[in-house]
Amino acid sequence: MILRSKHIILEHGELDGYLELNNGVISGIWEDYEGPYEDFSDMVIFPGFIDIHIHGWATGSFWFEKTAAAIREMSRTLPYAGVTSYLATSGADSIPEIRQCIAAADEAWEQDYPGAQMMGVHLEGPFINPQYRGMQKEECCIEPSLEVMKELYGSFRHKELCRHMTLAVERNGSREVLEFCHDHGIQTAIGHSAATFREIQEIKEAGIGGFTHTFSGMRGFHHRELGVAGAALYFDDMMCEFAKQTGMTVSHEAFDLAYRIKGSDRIILTTDCSGLAQTQTEFDHYVRKLKFVKDGDRVRICHYDGREESLDPRDYEAVKDVELSYVKSVQNMARHTKVTWNDIMKMTSLNPAVYLGISDRKGSIAPGKDADLTILDKELNLVCTFCRGEEFRP
Repeated sequence: MILRSKHIILEHGELDGYLELNNGVISGIWEDYEGPYEDFSDMVIFPGFIDIHIHGWATGSFWFEKTAAAIREMSRTLPYAGVTSYLATSGADSIPEIRQCIAAADEAWEQDYPGAQMMGVHLEGPFINPQYRGMQKEECCIEPSLEVMKELYGSFRHKELCRHMTLAVERNGSREVLEFCHDHGIQTAIGHSAATFREIQEIKEAGIGGFTHTFSGMRGFHHRELGVAGAALYFDDMMCEFAKQTGMTVSHEAFDLAYRIKGSDRIILTTDCSGLAQTQTEFDHYVRKLKFVKDGDRVRICHYDGREESLDPRDYEAVKDVELSYVKSVQNMARHTKVTWNDIMKMTSLNPAVYLGISDRKGSIAPGKDADLTILDKELNLVCTFCRGEEFRP
């Protein structure tokens, strides 16, 4: 298959040319080609978007359902949100529940299914600070424990799936867990944390890579105590992950400030979506001032002002707008921050691939890499995605 575009966003520039896809990989990049091709001349071809922090999406939730079927459902629908690969993200649940998530990821990894590729698991907890737990369960926020970390890691049949962990580095036992993660190739980030700037400065050499949902769920900035938020802006060698750009959890101005300081080389865009329609009990979204309540085979959305809605949680068209999609988050970000297409490519694709150690396969358009592409028009509306060479149109 040959694709034609005037705007192919490569790692170090933009190409007016052609892409050749064969057997799920990019087999060639050409400036000239004679023969049939699929015409995307005026569209922008990005390497596929990678979401390293997503609990669930639309009709599937790894966090809430904890099944391989939920992962398959996320993979089926994420291409319609612009995502071609992702980390299935757990929460601060009990250890048996987290092990259930791990078993689901192992099972899904052993299966062949179409769509976005689940590249591993992001353990967001349980080693987080209850003071900054956000929507996590307080009773499941525990102090870092090397013994528990070894138990969780040992639960993976496929150890390469344990790719990323969020933890509060100020808590007792964090250094031992960080050193274990570093020794086993597991990326780590500070999140849900009350750490001071000095505490981060003293422990960062243990191998911490960045910050989870920057500014949210962490000690804020003060001019005499920079906190976690200030450390995120200060340390040039650490990545800032930002959750979806709704403007509610983090204001657009706050993101723009971080962008001016860190630049596109040190920011990763994620969604932190949960698949809210798949709640198995009741989920209180205090930021949006509404609750999601499981009601038989439907889900009720109960607004704080008394309004109620009822949706079929398995109907993609009914639930796809319950949370902001990855591609719409990119659109929102670009409306409020002056970015180039190359900047977008870095924050959505290249940076997360390098961060996770998967840049040999993902994150940029180059021969030999997976044929993962996100194709947008010039207003950043989704045209289609290619997941390992398979085309998906919204």
